[in-house]
Amino acid sequence: MLKGTGVSAGVGLGKALVLKEQELDWSGVRFAGETAEKQRLAAAAAAVSAKLDAMAAAMAEQVGAHAAEILAGQSMMLADPFMQGQMEEKIAGGATAEAAVDEVCQSFMQMFGAMEDELMRQRATDIGDLRARLLKTLLGIEEADLANAPAGSVLVARDFTPSMTVGIRRENVAGIITEGGGTTSHSAILARALEIPAVLGVPGALAAIATGQAIAMDGERGHVYVEPDERTRKDYEARKAEFEAQRQLLKEYMEKPTVTAEGRPVALYANIGSPKDAEAALEKGAEGVGLFRTEFLFMDRAELPTEEEQLAAYRQVATLFAGKEVVIRTLDVGGDKAIPYLHMEREENPFLGHRAIRYCLDEPETYLVQLRALLRAGADHKNVKIMLPLVTGVEELRAAKALLERAKQQLAAEGLPYDAAAQVGVMIETPAAALAADILAGEAAFFSIGTNDLTQYTLAVDRGNPAVAKLYTPFHPAVLRSIRGVIEAGRAAHIPVGMCGEAAADPALIPLLLAWGLDEFSVSPSAVLATRRIISLWSTADAAFAAGEAMKLSATESIVGCLESLKKR
Repeated sequence: MLKGTGVSAGVGLGKALVLKEQELDWSGVRFAGETAEKQRLAAAAAAVSAKLDAMAAAMAEQVGAHAAEILAGQSMMLADPFMQGQMEEKIAGGATAEAAVDEVCQSFMQMFGAMEDELMRQRATDIGDLRARLLKTLLGIEEADLANAPAGSVLVARDFTPSMTVGIRRENVAGIITEGGGTTSHSAILARALEIPAVLGVPGALAAIATGQAIAMDGERGHVYVEPDERTRKDYEARKAEFEAQRQLLKEYMEKPTVTAEGRPVALYANIGSPKDAEAALEKGAEGVGLFRTEFLFMDRAELPTEEEQLAAYRQVATLFAGKEVVIRTLDVGGDKAIPYLHMEREENPFLGHRAIRYCLDEPETYLVQLRALLRAGADHKNVKIMLPLVTGVEELRAAKALLERAKQQLAAEGLPYDAAAQVGVMIETPAAALAADILAGEAAFFSIGTNDLTQYTLAVDRGNPAVAKLYTPFHPAVLRSIRGVIEAGRAAHIPVGMCGEAAADPALIPLLLAWGLDEFSVSPSAVLATRRIISLWSTADAAFAAGEAMKLSATESIVGCLESLKKR
């Protein structure tokens, strides 16, 4: 058995199709002169750019806008004047177009690959993908066509690049196994979007697996069996059948309300990153939007989005969910989301630096544009709520509210319609906010717990670092106590408390959240129905018993074992 990180649930059974990296040997290419080489480079860049744009459009249609943004990001890198300029300098020094592409891309890959934050490391993978595309185009090498992969193929690769997803026929691919990547890598995001079981970060996978070998894999546990014995194969066949039966069962929950076993209603919302995602959330039965990430409007472009551009996107989602709540998070830039035109300085610890609400409050004119757009977006349906990211104290909440009042005064003076009663809430994702939740509850209209960052900051664990990945868990007693304390503070102040981190969809954590009185679960669109089903299985009494048993324990492993034993299936 090989072991990796399970990043996309499901059981995969099939034959391995090992995707070896193609040999991109340009040693025989002769320098044709500076002008000719620059023309070759420009032609290759134009061809790759056009193909990336077409692929992004196809991906948006196939799996949603959020996944398509990954390819759009590659196109933006290719258009970067600095990268282009370095390649042209290499050519001016006597390098072929191939040598220029290889040397410059390798330099960027090494630079990004050595950085601490995960998005930067992801860019190393994206640039590697871009390098391969440019070299193949220059050398006239055809791309591998995964659309013709045999039915039941388990794809095995060093990494599952964004460009590999385009053309994949989901019905032919039984699973994905890679040597690289982690839970929040681009590979994981794409696998989940395609709903294909995936195990990433499997050491030595390419050496251990050969094309044609039988594979049994678990995309949740991270287990991969090569040429499984009869007993293992039958076990995995049974588990696959059970998983598929559960998937069919979930369809029954499309039209059902979200209630506990005794009928207590619970709000079940979706996390989205664009209006396109909002459509998918509605189709999956979401009852509102618990987190609308607005960064997509600011990324992969050369300048700030205008107020009208922002308004159009926010209004589209507010209209789609008319009569339902739409919680929109203000710009969460910095950390793992670098935006070149904002000219943010490089930081040693970007996750602890000048980001999110800190950046926005220091750039009030930029922030005012977004606040105005948000207020205007709620004018028609009065359903837009504004959420502030990375708050650590009441001072930031007050400063943001003061700017919001200024925006209201401007809109009133201009005679533009807006929602004067728009609620302002806080995303609880820092230990400071969790510990001061009772203070923040006195001035915030609502809370939303962001477990991804709250867990990372509480445990001092970089969630993108494979060396410490096993330490990253929301079931650590410190994280569980933080979550419980935040919910209690919200209830004492009579404000609603939601959760928009990935943990909100975890079947083992759901009973604790119900027992503590969480008002709103916000999960990815693909997890809505599964979460609704799990909530329906728990009575308040059963949930309280599970929470009581778990919180008696002092070690993470014991807590996980306890909740696994009590988990309803």
